[in-house]
Amino acid sequence: MGIRTIEWKNNRIRMIDQTLLPGEFKYIDIKNIKVLWQAIKELKVRGAPALGASACLGVYLGIKDSKAKDYAQFYKELKSVVNYLASSRPTARNLFWGLERMLCVSDKAKHLSVEKIKKTLFQEANKVIEEDRASCRRIGAYGASLVKKNERILTICNTGILATIDYGTALGVIYKSHEQGKNIKVFACETRPLLQGARLTTWELKRSGIDVTLICDSMAASLMKSGSVDKVIVGADRIALNGDTANKIGTYSLAVLAKYHKIPFYAAAPFSTFDLDIKTGMDILIEERSHEEVSSLFFKNQVTAKGIKFWNPAFDVTPNNLITAIITDRGIIKPLYKLNIEKYADK
Repeated sequence: MGIRTIEWKNNRIRMIDQTLLPGEFKYIDIKNIKVLWQAIKELKVRGAPALGASACLGVYLGIKDSKAKDYAQFYKELKSVVNYLASSRPTARNLFWGLERMLCVSDKAKHLSVEKIKKTLFQEANKVIEEDRASCRRIGAYGASLVKKNERILTICNTGILATIDYGTALGVIYKSHEQGKNIKVFACETRPLLQGARLTTWELKRSGIDVTLICDSMAASLMKSGSVDKVIVGADRIALNGDTANKIGTYSLAVLAKYHKIPFYAAAPFSTFDLDIKTGMDILIEERSHEEVSSLFFKNQVTAKGIKFWNPAFDVTPNNLITAIITDRGIIKPLYKLNIEKYADK
């Protein structure tokens, strides 16, 4: 599509404001980490890999003007920036992976001058961006090997160009299959309550010339029952050591339905999304968001009576026994997940 979700430009972070899509395509410039924190919280930037890139660029943004005279003082400032950005959203592994990576790079460069450490961190942030471009293309290639001609694929949320740097994870599989001339058809769940499927995924796929049909989330069971779905391919925000997978709320429902209807269910994510310190999905912290996302249509028109109680988790966890395979940038991981994830971790 010729767009990049996030990049460093003119000495600041430049990103697409995804809250305005599809009505308006607009880049915004992020000049300080408080604005970045708010952009992450408000989902102006979202998607696990894009959050990883945001974290890395955000660290550099937060320390580039540091006046620290030595590493001890600089590290104190750096850790403050990292802790602040880490408080923006709790579930997506890539956000924390990016922050941890920048801390590690800083530690390895601590023998250098502060200015050279800053330069090293900037280089690392851009390295993460370029790695994501390559990583998503590998995911697409591995995943496309599972897709046959004329298949109909169901997906949820947005896992494409907007969720990564410029290609996608689950949608990367779809893009690659399309490039291979497989004549696929995509069904996109609207993805309540913020409609990432309706607003973002359909926008992406239509611009790329891919046959896409939007459905309400509650229509998925009937669609599967009709025999209109050959595969379900979704993304992931954090994957436990045993293969349990956290993704946008509603993903677990699709996995249960796919199992019942005997439809293959795949999760697609880079290896940076795996959290090998978490044994099962029960240990994944699930973000709960404002009731306004449910009670109002994009915070403008009230759709519920006053005083109603709300529960608004942003993610759910799909148990590994409902997942046919996990498509990664290192290959396709199949059950037994713990054993095979550990093998791929060593690659």
